[in-house]
Amino acid sequence: MPFDPQVRALREKAIAAGTPPLYTLTVDQARAADLAAIKAAGGTGEPVHEVIDRRIPGPDGELPIRIYRPCDTAEAMPTLVYFFGGGWTLGSIETSDAICRILANLVPCQVITVGYRLAPEHRFPAAVSDCYAATRWITRNAGEVGADPDRIAVGGDSAGGNLAAAVTLLARRDTEAPLVAQVLVYPNTDYRGETPSMRENDDPALFNRRSVAWYWKNYLSTPDDGRDPLVSPLLADDHSGLPPALVITAEYDPLRDEGERYAERLRAAGVPVEATRYEGMIHGFYAMAASLDAARVAHTQTAAFLRSRFRL
Repeated sequence: MPFDPQVRALREKAIAAGTPPLYTLTVDQARAADLAAIKAAGGTGEPVHEVIDRRIPGPDGELPIRIYRPCDTAEAMPTLVYFFGGGWTLGSIETSDAICRILANLVPCQVITVGYRLAPEHRFPAAVSDCYAATRWITRNAGEVGADPDRIAVGGDSAGGNLAAAVTLLARRDTEAPLVAQVLVYPNTDYRGETPSMRENDDPALFNRRSVAWYWKNYLSTPDDGRDPLVSPLLADDHSGLPPALVITAEYDPLRDEGERYAERLRAAGVPVEATRYEGMIHGFYAMAASLDAARVAHTQTAAFLRSRFRL
């Protein structure tokens, strides 16, 4: 099907404004442009009961986290640990702020986002190490942040979805506090990326295959790192025993096919999977709730999935 009309309008606006692809900018310029674009398309974020910024121990110094609480309660809350997108290069706690607020209210649950280290200053495995360390700390110190240790899930969009998948592979070895769900929104799952969707999506006005190549170049020290299952979760030898998954993909996204292949691989390994392709949508749509109706539909789907896994 063709672009959704709202997507078409955004694309035409970007072309008329002469917006340059992020991969043609310096890293600092791309980070600033990415944040501005997300705030414009995602909105300022809806109010939640409480937002707390704090720092926790990480593998190489302290890590910033932000805690979103939808209500005032003394009870331990089901908690989604969320990893922002941005190709491991862009993004921050601020770029996922609107998403975290929406999900906290919709589920409702506590959402904690993690300020992991970015490439190219900190290449693989820094981001994976940070995200796993933060998840472990939250599960082991659940009382300190008001989380229910028996109801913790992980999720993220794009590179954040990749990191969430990697965290589940690592956390599978940890039987003390198993994760109850994973939410993977158009995740990177295979460094090789030789798929029809990767070849077809080359529109310079949108996230395209050159965008993907730029991010990989920033993230990996050598191409050989791309074979590591913590970089390419699709290449893991065994996907059994991983938490139930929601996998969201977009029709006009170079990452579409590898996300859908990962859903198939999980399902073949006996993992309960809910997979949805959003027709007419583009990479990044999940962060565009102020501009795209489909983003809100996807948030509602995410909330329903998490409610079922959190037993709400």
